[in-house]
Amino acid sequence: MNKSPLLLAALIALGAQAAEPRTTHSAPVTLNFVNADIEAVSRAIGVMLNKQVVIDPRVKGQITVTSEKPLPVREAYLSYLAALRAQGFAVVENAGLLKIVPEAEARLQTNTVVEEQTPLRGDQIITQVFRIEHDNANNFVALLRPLITPNNMINANPSNNTLVITDYAENLQRIAKIIAAVDVPGATGIEVVQLKHSVASDLGPIVLKLSDAGAAVAGAPATTGSVSVLADPRGNALILRAASQAKLLALKAIVEKLDQPASSESNVHVVYLKNADAAKLATVLRAAFAPNASNNASSGNSNNSLITQSANTATTTNSVGGTTASVQSTAPVAASQQPSTGGFIQADPSTNSLIITAAEPLYRQIRSAIDRLDGRRAQIYVESMIVKVDVSKAGQFGVQWQNLFGDKNSTVATGVGTNFGTGSANIINGTVATVGGATAVGTTLASSPAPTGLNIAVLKKISGKFTLGALANALEGQTGANVLSTPNLVALDNEEAKIVIGQNVPFVTGSFTNTGATGSTVNPFQTVDRKDVGLTLRIRSQIGEGNTVRMTVYEENSSVVASTAGSTNGPTTDKSAVETTVSVDDGSILVLGGLMKDEYTDGVDAVPGLASIPLIGNLFKNQTRSRVKTNLMVFLRPIVLRDQENADQISLDRYDSIRALQQNTQPESSLVLPDTGAPVMPPAKKQQP
Repeated sequence: MNKSPLLLAALIALGAQAAEPRTTHSAPVTLNFVNADIEAVSRAIGVMLNKQVVIDPRVKGQITVTSEKPLPVREAYLSYLAALRAQGFAVVENAGLLKIVPEAEARLQTNTVVEEQTPLRGDQIITQVFRIEHDNANNFVALLRPLITPNNMINANPSNNTLVITDYAENLQRIAKIIAAVDVPGATGIEVVQLKHSVASDLGPIVLKLSDAGAAVAGAPATTGSVSVLADPRGNALILRAASQAKLLALKAIVEKLDQPASSESNVHVVYLKNADAAKLATVLRAAFAPNASNNASSGNSNNSLITQSANTATTTNSVGGTTASVQSTAPVAASQQPSTGGFIQADPSTNSLIITAAEPLYRQIRSAIDRLDGRRAQIYVESMIVKVDVSKAGQFGVQWQNLFGDKNSTVATGVGTNFGTGSANIINGTVATVGGATAVGTTLASSPAPTGLNIAVLKKISGKFTLGALANALEGQTGANVLSTPNLVALDNEEAKIVIGQNVPFVTGSFTNTGATGSTVNPFQTVDRKDVGLTLRIRSQIGEGNTVRMTVYEENSSVVASTAGSTNGPTTDKSAVETTVSVDDGSILVLGGLMKDEYTDGVDAVPGLASIPLIGNLFKNQTRSRVKTNLMVFLRPIVLRDQENADQISLDRYDSIRALQQNTQPESSLVLPDTGAPVMPPAKKQQP
């Protein structure tokens, strides 16, 4: 390859050691490459290092590498790497070869992987594994990504909590220092402070709010790190945790200043509940602390009488609420709460708070009980499945005939024949309808269709009119129904829930016509009672040990019989209901009950004696046969939802399934109709972690 004059001058400046293969790198060299071709300079550097150089075809351009004084070969090589990086290229060392490639390609070809502190430095691309000891490796990705060259990469391995970073060796040394400074043990200082005068549940939130200013109060230097303040109602203590000892001392100083004896006149306390119902909890607490109230309250015997009355009321309420028998499906689920008054514990439903009038020792006991009872209750998602399969088979065969003996000159006419059934299925009614029209046999025949199935008739003309001489009817029918209903609902633990899906049907309960009045105005009227007809599900669920769910269930499936919808006595309803108390594991399916029915009926209308003749006897009888099989099963599956994540998972799953169904039922495109589209729910918004 022809070298430029400038490159030749640089090689002369390097001396004879740059022109021949080297056996040692101790002799210094002077670099003087100005706007020289990258390929030529790279090969000269390879001669200095006594290594073969492979240049990627995409590496093109000029480079400048100079030094004012002789440098060791290693320092000269680092200067070359820095100049090469400025041009967007990098060197990858692999199996004794130096590969000059674009910077974006270097991370894929580098063969240098280190796990501990690397001795390499400069602008050489390597891969280093960092083991995170105290924090989560995923947290470092967002922290270190801006510090890494855009063409290089950083990845976290959650399985062993490590970071894998590919970048220049010089930058990896800086990143190693950052990781060592940030990856330190978390908050390890824990202190339990026993309170003497205050209530832990009341003082804990105040201390947590003041924790940022705690260092200044205690006179210690300001520190950073997480602070936790937990209340222990059992021992009336605060559990403090901080990232440093100074912060922990500051928190203890705040607690000591706030834990002071209360004023002797402050016997009224207001407690805002987080989860429990104030009216219900007030009744329970009055009953539980009635003996203590009689010994510690100073309001006299009149106050004690109110407490006793409240305790009796609580007993009655608990006995009603704890019954296992479910109420009627149309009863209200729960009445609106009214303020609970009387006694030393009162409830304010509007703010869901308790007003406690008690001395400090009794208040501490009450507050400890409140903290245990005022916890977030789990929810239960209950899915009920009603499966109904009906199969009916029916068959009918019959022969009817009528014959009149004699002619028009006969003085006596003789007739003989058979007839079965009602309406148009009867040969006599059919004959009358044929001769004189449907109105000749009344309005019922006019609305009655011809017999279903195969009909073979023989018409006979009498007196100029055709009549039915014989009628044979054959019918075989088969019907089936498969119904699946899945009413489901969500309710709090030990709370009743109800869902009704159906119609509100009117039922006539009375009427007045005033038909005997003369000369006065007639005001007829009817009284109507409306009832829900459809699917009704009422459930009270209670979570037990091991996520076992105990449920009191009332499930009803009713429908109006179509043939009785216009009856004067009101419609008739078909009803299947299940009322029981069961225990089911979380997520398991249990069959509540069902009906398996197999009915068979047959009937024969025949002429005595003649119907018994083999073969010929079929001309003198009508046979029917039917079979009905009904399978009805009710299944139940509860799922315990202990946090919002579980509730979101169930809700989003149902939301996405309904939205997908809407998208699949869009109207088809038409040349004559506009594309109006069908409503589709918006995409669900995922909760950010």
